Amino acid sequence: MFPHIKLENVKCYQSYGTSSKRVIARCHALGKLMQKAMGTDAVYVLEFLSERFDKLDEEEKIKVVIHELMHIPKCFGGGFKHHNFVTEKNVNKFYTTYKELKKLKEKIP
Repeated sequence: MFPHIKLENVKCYQSYGTSSKRVIARCHALGKLMQKAMGTDAVYVLEFLSERFDKLDEEEKIKVVIHELMHIPKCFGGGFKHHNFVTEKNVNKFYTTYKELKKLKEKIP
């Protein structure tokens, strides 16, 4: 679903004690200038706010993960796709694709 994402350059963390009101997860990136200064490739960090994320059912958790992955642009260069693309409608499309791929994978011995 996200062939442009370099899994070795994506890290996931669980955090606790946020003061934000509605945030469930965040996507952080190492910007171009920092990449050059450190001599490294782009790195993305997905942060899941435990007090909210843990309470979700499995379907909603998967949708949150999809939402955060959708913020990573195809160039995988340290930038972000904004919420004009990362919408509930698009997340639901990706989730439908995810379910279809999961069903196909389960059928393969």
